[in-house]
Amino acid sequence: MVWIPGGTFLMGSDHHYPEEAPAHRVSVDGFWMDATTVTNRDFAHFVKATGYITLAERPADPADYPGARPELLAASSILFRKPSAPVDMSNHYNWWHYVAGADWRHPRGPASSIRGLMDHPVVHVALEDVAAYAHWACKALPTEAEWEFAARGGLDGREFVWGDDLTPNGKYMANTWQGEFPYRNTREDGFEYTSPVRAFPPNGYGLYDMAGNVWQWTADWYGDHGTRHRSCCTVANPRGGAAEESFDPNAPGMRIPRRVTKGGSHLCAPNYCRRYRPAARMAQPIDTAISHLGFRCIKRPAPKAEAMP
Repeated sequence: MVWIPGGTFLMGSDHHYPEEAPAHRVSVDGFWMDATTVTNRDFAHFVKATGYITLAERPADPADYPGARPELLAASSILFRKPSAPVDMSNHYNWWHYVAGADWRHPRGPASSIRGLMDHPVVHVALEDVAAYAHWACKALPTEAEWEFAARGGLDGREFVWGDDLTPNGKYMANTWQGEFPYRNTREDGFEYTSPVRAFPPNGYGLYDMAGNVWQWTADWYGDHGTRHRSCCTVANPRGGAAEESFDPNAPGMRIPRRVTKGGSHLCAPNYCRRYRPAARMAQPIDTAISHLGFRCIKRPAPKAEAMP
């Protein structure tokens, strides 16, 4: 783990996607953070020690999803499949598919395995899976503010984790998508899917993959920055909204809470999802596992005992 010293920074952005605004001053206390996302090797140790079975490896309970088609209740996860030609970009089902047998052991579908991918980030993990791992490791998930502060690596207000140039001196600094998403990836950064967790340079705090590769779960319920951060003063150690306020307003029939995820992934592309930036954020339903989402953990220092009078 790497010590993140804490401090004050400008969280969010007024110049990109609307859910990142408004930019606002935030302070966080110091904490320890995993230098990399949790890898397949790390997660395999956890599973071997505990016998844990992930959500994607269990059939869904029909009572939790009334009216769902039976094939969608099988043990499955959401998998990216690249179309062979341009598609309607307004319909994400053109590249996202529920696939039976896709899970952390089979990250690209039931015929795949993690052989040769032990140093890649674990994926297909839902919130309850990452919470179980964190509990076993005596760690926690970072808040959105802690994650974003750490991602910036001391470069307050910069667009990317490493500065303001996406490819300084022509060098790719993260695993992202080059070409036309979702059907043509030129792989100029060397990778089609996930990459080993130390394949790209660390940020100023020594943290790897704080941009690209896989999205990362946080501890905060999703909510608009604009409804939570209107103070004229610096907000100290902020937390997200309430679970019941995190539901997707565009899907009123789905009462599934959502958490904030950060960092972007290998599927983020300039023509579709320019979210490989520290300010970027996405809402993820807590019951959903997917092929480009992982996590890392933190440890906060124990509170100092008050001196006896």
